This record gives sequence, C-alpha cells and structure tokens, in this order.
Amino acid sequence: MSSVNFMEKLLDRVGVEWKALGEIGEFVRGKRFVKTDITSDGIPCIHYGEMYTHFGISAKESRSFLDAELASKLRFANHGDVIIVAAGETIEDIGNGTAWIGEKDVVIHDACFAYKSKLNPTYVSHFLRTKVFKEQIKKYVSSGKISSINSSGLGKASIPVPCPENPQKSLEIQAEIVRILDVFTELTAELTDELTAELTARKIQYNYYCDQLLSFEGGEVVWKTLGEITTSIASGRNKARSAEGPIPVYGSTGPLGFTSEAAYSGDALLVARVGANAGLVNAVSGNFDVSDNTLVVRPIDAWNIRFAFHQLTHMNLNQYAVGAGQPLVTGGLLKSLKVPFPPMEEQVGIASILDKFDALTNSISEFLAREIELRQKQYEHYRDLLLSFPKQEEAEA
Repeated sequence: MSSVNFMEKLLDRVGVEWKALGEIGEFVRGKRFVKTDITSDGIPCIHYGEMYTHFGISAKESRSFLDAELASKLRFANHGDVIIVAAGETIEDIGNGTAWIGEKDVVIHDACFAYKSKLNPTYVSHFLRTKVFKEQIKKYVSSGKISSINSSGLGKASIPVPCPENPQKSLEIQAEIVRILDVFTELTAELTDELTAELTARKIQYNYYCDQLLSFEGGEVVWKTLGEITTSIASGRNKARSAEGPIPVYGSTGPLGFTSEAAYSGDALLVARVGANAGLVNAVSGNFDVSDNTLVVRPIDAWNIRFAFHQLTHMNLNQYAVGAGQPLVTGGLLKSLKVPFPPMEEQVGIASILDKFDALTNSISEFLAREIELRQKQYEHYRDLLLSFPKQEEAEA
C-alpha cells in the first residue's frame, strides 16, 4: 500500500482520541549545569542550547559529557523519553522535542523536560513540530529576553492517539506514521549531502583553475599596482536608504536598500572596507549607490572587469586588513598592491573560463537551497496531514 493510500485510509477510518500530554504522560524537568561543566568524555548530557543546533527528531548519542560526580546530582532522560526544550530566544522553536533512543541515559539541562509516556517517542517528537501543537502552546509561552514554557503549559496541549482502546494497534499505527515521515527526513538528508558534496567539488575545481590561471608563475607578464590600473578607489558615502526606490544601494555583502538618486553608473568592483567581511569583492553595473563601509574600485578600460573581479577575489584581500578588533581594508592599501597584468585578450579568456565555473557553483548553491526548502515543505505537509486527525467535536459535527 502506498503512503498516500495509507494516509487516506488512516485519516478516514481510524478512531482517534485527542489526549492532553499531561494526562497520558509525565514531565521531568532537568537540573541546571553550565557550559563550563561540559567535558570531552564522561556521562552523556544535553545542554538546552544544543537542542536548537545539533538535535532533530531523534538521537542515540550526545555531543557533550559531564563529570560522573556532578552528573549524579542531576536528572536524566531515559531510553524512550522525549527531550523537550522549554526555553530559548525564539518562541517558534520552544516545545521542539527529540526522541532519546540511546542505550545510555542522558543528563538534561534545566531548560529541558523529559517527557515519559507509553506513546512512540518519535511519533511524539514529530507531533511537537506541527502547527497544531505550536498553536496550542503559544498562549502558555512567557515572553521576555528568554522565552519559556513550564510543564503545566506543555501538559495542556493535546496529541492525537489513534486506536486508544487498543494499545498494540495504536503503537503499530504510530510506528507507520513515523516510518513515512522518517523517509522524507532521510531523503532530505541524502539530497543535502549529495548536493553539498557536488558544491564542494565545484568550489575545489574553481579554486584549482584560479590557481592555475591567475598565478602566472614563470611567465612573462607585466605587474602593476592597483593604483596604476584603476581610475579611482574611494569609499562610498551613502547612509540614507529606503525599502523601495529606483536605485539600489550596495554594502559589503550585497544590496542594502534603495535610494532616489544614483551616485555611480557603469561597471565597478565593490570591496568591503570594514568588519568581518573586510576584503569581500562584488561586481556591479548600471546605476547604483554605495554605503560608507564599502570601497568603489573603478578599473581602467585595459583591465577587464570580470578578470579584475576574479583576480581580486582570488587574492583574498582580507589578509591585508589592519586592526584586530575591527579589520579595515583601506583605499590607500589597495592602490599599493601589485597584480599581474596580462594583455586584454588573455584577460578575457581567463575571465570566461572562471565565469563558467562561478556560474556553475552559484547554480548548484541556489538549487541546493531550493531543493532543501522544497523537501522540508513536503515533509511538513505530510507530517501535518498525518497528524491532523479531526478532534472529537469536529468529527461529531
């Protein structure tokens, strides 16, 4: 039977009762420990912050550990429990759970609960990410610098329990729902791994050709300072911008907003002047304006704009930044840098090759993001469909 037919049959024919989590299970809150307590080995533990960064639907192993003496004073989640994160900076992620299916018990932080019930823990974990669950707990989340929810609020949320009068059949149905949803999770992970590997391979290939084409080692080529092959290198000035307008305003990492008048036109290279992105290179054309954190580099006609882009990108201009706390790349520094300056025909040929690799890498990056988003939406659709059993009052209406 296909997954779709199974879902249709399940939603139409299976008796379901919505039960409050607090009525059919128990919440055990963890005890406090801090990140400095964490060690490289010892007793497995999960800090609440790791729930947002490292843990998904289920887990068998922890990433962190505690000293045995400290761990003995704390609280554990056991095999088959669902670890629920109950505090965080964003309301949306509060209430997410991870089914703990590891053989060893794991210490949990005091911003987490171990939910113990006779339900399939992975079934519960999937349900905790549904829209219907998030809507139920929203009114019980306290907002502040750190938002949180207590066991009482979590316990008031209801979960659909198929065939409650037949525990064995109920668990079989829960397991089948988990199997279907896990398939989508695995497909997304496999696709992500494959595309990420392909993207990494293309970046390595691009860097290889950059090294080969832009090193000019042993060749007879003229070297010139950037000051000699640019008409100007100066900082932008724009500080006022809006959400809409005819002229784009660029910053160190890309578009920042819009303005009404163009300060520049034509082709130019933009180099991030200050901060963590200092030295990052972008190419722009047309009418535009630039923030005061960005340098505008204007190549002379004899310096092909695309060749210049690849050349400066390959140079890793960040290595020339000064200042430890706030790295800075200055126009004066750029003007003094020397680069190989081959004839225009050679510049165009090299730029053409590197543009193709650049376009391919960008295409894979965009495709990767789109595919991951599509698979995630597909998973969420089937998850919400499988777990959106009508409540008793709706079924009787």
